[in-house]
Amino acid sequence: MIGYYRSAYKIFWQFYSMFCTLLSFNYLGMLLVSLTPNIQVASIVASSSYTMLNLFSGFIIPRPHIPKWWLWLYYLCPTSWALNGMLTSQYGEIHKEISVFGETKTVATFLEDYYGFHHNRLGVVAVVLIVFPIVFACLFAYCIGKLNFQRR
Repeated sequence: MIGYYRSAYKIFWQFYSMFCTLLSFNYLGMLLVSLTPNIQVASIVASSSYTMLNLFSGFIIPRPHIPKWWLWLYYLCPTSWALNGMLTSQYGEIHKEISVFGETKTVATFLEDYYGFHHNRLGVVAVVLIVFPIVFACLFAYCIGKLNFQRR
């Protein structure tokens, strides 16, 4: 929480984003375990999927710089929505001038230009953040009930 502003609104958004992200990763791990026949395959699939989810989160490579044919993976990544929610709720309405890449911009303008985060889309971010854990939990429940990897 370094540099975060102290208001109930911003603290709520930070906790909400982190809570939904932790739920998403927990249910995603459970889903990957239910989809794989043994722990070795599950660990391989989990490590590769977590690497891809972190790569396409939009922090290392921002959304405007991701090639168009990979943009769908950015939108399927729960960490990209969590990053969007946390950064936009904290800094999306700050109009203080900063110097970035040799230019003077406001913080809100920098978030819009560099990351593609808009403060007026926080409602969509909130809905998407809660949809990820619900979808992963439902898929886990379905897969754990229907898939059977036992051999006789």
